[in-house]
Amino acid sequence: MFISELLPVKEAFRLLDENQRLTSEETIDLIDAHGRVNSRRLISKLDSPPFDKAAMDGYAIKAKDTFQARADNPITLKVIDSIGAGKVSNVKLKEGEAVKIATGAPIPEGADAVVMEEYTYKIGDKIEVLQPTSPGENIAPRGEDVKAGETILEPGTVMRPQELAITASAGYDTIEVYKKPRVKIIITGDELVEPGTKPRPGNIINSNKYTLKALVESAKASPTVEHSPDNPRVLEEKIEENIQGYDMIITTGGTAISKGDIVVDTVDKLGRVIFHGVAMRPGKPLAFGLVEDKPVFMLSGYPVAAMVQFDIFVRYYLLRMQNINYEHQLVERICQRKTPSKLGRTDYIRAFTDNKIVEPILISGSGIIKSMVKSNSYIVIEENSEGIDKNSKCNVLLFNSFKI
Repeated sequence: MFISELLPVKEAFRLLDENQRLTSEETIDLIDAHGRVNSRRLISKLDSPPFDKAAMDGYAIKAKDTFQARADNPITLKVIDSIGAGKVSNVKLKEGEAVKIATGAPIPEGADAVVMEEYTYKIGDKIEVLQPTSPGENIAPRGEDVKAGETILEPGTVMRPQELAITASAGYDTIEVYKKPRVKIIITGDELVEPGTKPRPGNIINSNKYTLKALVESAKASPTVEHSPDNPRVLEEKIEENIQGYDMIITTGGTAISKGDIVVDTVDKLGRVIFHGVAMRPGKPLAFGLVEDKPVFMLSGYPVAAMVQFDIFVRYYLLRMQNINYEHQLVERICQRKTPSKLGRTDYIRAFTDNKIVEPILISGSGIIKSMVKSNSYIVIEENSEGIDKNSKCNVLLFNSFKI
């Protein structure tokens, strides 16, 4: 099968959405859930805090006892007990009494405020209160943070430290999450050799092995990498061997828009190629298909083109496999150079940006890795534009925006 028509970028995204797959769920310990994506709506099992507690070190009191307190007219209260964190007092506070209390300790019965220790002066078993305290002051009421039965997290939430905290406070020690997509990366090319070896004439260092593994990990997935020669039978065997054990296959190389491209032909033989060729630069020969209902992305063998194809399309798909509602977030900058483009394609131009301006990287070429090293963003020129004038506004996709 040979597909020569180039798809607009928006149409490629539409086809990806139509063929989006999700990973299954698993239950893991909450201690291991950082960065994972919860798969269920979480309802709090508990009130948090589970009791009225002291928000400051000080003394639990009846607020009305202190209404007349002044620095020149202190009110004297008798200290009848002391409560440390994790302890409980069984006393019932009466007028004229106080209980020394630590931050986080339960408020004793009869008290309705905590006066900070800084506003008291201790004399034996008594304290002098130097300023008035209002009812409820320095008390965190039961359920102030979360109430039992309250929804605390929706499905698709990435578990940051703060989500871990509220989940633990709500009474969970395990959580159901989407499994990390298992991704098989197959690097094709007879010319490729490993770093550390001396390349012979015609050999190229296999940099894609390291690039794609890291990119897949950055999209919260678990990669495994292997190399395949440019042999249709071997490649077919490798895809057939791995298709059931992985959630996605990514290949590099063998996707040029010409007849006889072994990767595209092999995927079409084993399954279905949904599109081959996208109106973008770099990365035009991107292909996508399904084999046994598993997504297969066929990327360029050129390192820069493969990185751009991953950042724009594969990352989008991988994150959505985990039910993350990911969209590329463009920001506006002022372009420092006239930057031409061509109608009918979307350009992703390597660039360096700060808070207000963006400078396109002049080094070009899909194999010039140095251009990516010097970049922290892409200038995005849509297909209906012939370019950007110097000092004009443009849309920029920041590399930092890829972090989820």
